[in-house]
Amino acid sequence: MNSTIKYLSIIAFVLFTSCNEKKEPSKSLEKESNAFDKNILDYNITPKEPFDKSGLMFSDQGAWFAFGLQDSTANDISGFSGPFLMTQQNGVWCSRALVNLNIKGEGNTEVIDWNKSLQSQNSYSSHLEQTFQNKVLKINQEITYLSGHTALQKTTITNVSSTDITLHPSISGKLFDIGVNVSSDNETIVLTSEKSKAKGYLTFLQESISLMIADNYYNGHYETILLEPNQSKEYSISQTFIFPEYSWKEEQNKITAIDFDSVLQNRKAEKHTQLSALVKNRKPQFLDDKYAEVLAKAQLTLQNNWRIPAGEIKYEGLFPSYHYKWFNGFWSWDSWKHAVGLSYYNPDLAKKQMKLMFDFQKEDGFIVDCVFRDTLIEKHNYRDTKPPLSAWAIAKIYEKDPDLKFVKEFYPKLKKYHYWWYAKRDHDKDGLCEYGSTDGTLIAAKWESGMDNAIRFDNSKILKNSEGAYSLNQESVDLNAYLYAEKMYLSQLAIELELFEDSKKFATEARLLKQKIQTQFYDLNDGWFYDTNLEGTTFIKGEGSEGWTALWANAATQEQAEAIRLKMMDTTKFYTKVPFQTMSADHPKFDPLKGYWRGPNWLDQSYFGVKSLRNYGYDDEADKATIQILKGANGILGKGKAIRENYHPMTGEGLHAQNFSWSAAHLILLLTENQDEI
Repeated sequence: MNSTIKYLSIIAFVLFTSCNEKKEPSKSLEKESNAFDKNILDYNITPKEPFDKSGLMFSDQGAWFAFGLQDSTANDISGFSGPFLMTQQNGVWCSRALVNLNIKGEGNTEVIDWNKSLQSQNSYSSHLEQTFQNKVLKINQEITYLSGHTALQKTTITNVSSTDITLHPSISGKLFDIGVNVSSDNETIVLTSEKSKAKGYLTFLQESISLMIADNYYNGHYETILLEPNQSKEYSISQTFIFPEYSWKEEQNKITAIDFDSVLQNRKAEKHTQLSALVKNRKPQFLDDKYAEVLAKAQLTLQNNWRIPAGEIKYEGLFPSYHYKWFNGFWSWDSWKHAVGLSYYNPDLAKKQMKLMFDFQKEDGFIVDCVFRDTLIEKHNYRDTKPPLSAWAIAKIYEKDPDLKFVKEFYPKLKKYHYWWYAKRDHDKDGLCEYGSTDGTLIAAKWESGMDNAIRFDNSKILKNSEGAYSLNQESVDLNAYLYAEKMYLSQLAIELELFEDSKKFATEARLLKQKIQTQFYDLNDGWFYDTNLEGTTFIKGEGSEGWTALWANAATQEQAEAIRLKMMDTTKFYTKVPFQTMSADHPKFDPLKGYWRGPNWLDQSYFGVKSLRNYGYDDEADKATIQILKGANGILGKGKAIRENYHPMTGEGLHAQNFSWSAAHLILLLTENQDEI
């Protein structure tokens, strides 16, 4: 940050202390970055029933609906699977294939066997495509997104025979029984849901069509065509699912004013720019093409979880996972992490992700745990907040996009949230905070840590601080390390805004907190950071990933960092097949399959571990661990498999939700160059 230099003396006294797979730069940087995203995720699924989550789904532009490619069961399908509607019931398939192409020859004869004629199906971050071909016809279909409301599909039918052919093309679709009614308005199919305010529109562009509607089925016949050898005919269709707060008439005008090819080219250019920003900024030791593929998979995972504003949500943001029905909302801790990952290639969306959560900030500074589009499905959770990493997110966004207006907007909100912790979560007023809840429940207090059932909370009790404010009877090292980092980031941001007294105040507070972290939470005998009781006289033992957060925040001494490093790199403890899991592998309560936060590897904690090593000069270990994480976690390297919520540290098995956003975000952080490190 440029203005930091002119004011460096104010915070100088609290400045942070600050097995390689080395390769020559590959030809990756010379390639089109889009080459890395071809078929990076396997979208092959033809849903058997509305709630079939056996496959992955493709979406873009923040749309609340997605599509798939055919799987081997799709004998009678000639289109893209879906759409999968996130507009209702936390995700439900509308149809096996809402847009099916049918082609008859003269005398109503079949001219193509769709199952036997399928030649190829490909996916990119910009679009999906499929090709059918026999001795007579070649049919190419592509689908891409015009906007967060509309997907466009183009079908090209080519006569590859040596004679003229007469064809009778038609389009049909049958809906699952999901409470969606089919009707028509002129030459547009209208889909009205009993369970959502969003409406669907199927528009047949350029060509006239004759429609027939029956219950949950439609059929539309195009005019008969005659194709000479090598002659082609194109058909374009739009699929729109739009919430009532948006104008269907305006969207309709956009649809009729564009052509498919220009939209697809714009999408390709957009994705090329985004992926190039990631691929070209890899750390020098990760220039192999396989790491570019990891970045493409991470970018696409975030893309598929992106949603535009709707209902209660006023800004764009990312789901943790569209694939898991209880993750169709927006969480604060997740949002801070998503935003940092997004900042590397889409800072505008990163800013909106931050605005989404802060839009729900209370007057006293409190940030809600999670919020949802439709509170009739799920209520916002005001029972707790999540660990304070929002200033980190804002500072990282500012590094990539030095928008001072954005910082000025957020600074007072960040400051209010920061001091909320000391007003509502410092039971004994000693300057060290505790996790807690607003409703006095122990379970919500554990949730507030983000590490719900970690063993350090097994014997916790809840204490009342004031009305609507409760704390656990323990002070947590990770919480106070995060607060230390927040003070340092707020001090930097204050300098950017020329609020020098604020900057000095935060820096002074940070110096005092750093001393407390180093003395109260560190067990010299064990060489590990632990939570303690309120008095700071008893360690709450059990080596967990919270033990290296002081290093991530640069709040430990070099000697403490060396002791932590030794345990992190110990193969009986944390250096497992997928290193830096949530608790030591030699603990009796270690249970990756049933533990959730009692053993699995979460990639945010792995990233914090790797960054902790880098902060204290252990770059060789950090590189070695990064490579081990990527190799060990099943499906991160290579194409096809989804990025998972967490991983079994001993076997590498992917666990829990697929397509997990914060895992994807931290893969970006592991592989790309950091800029103005603090």
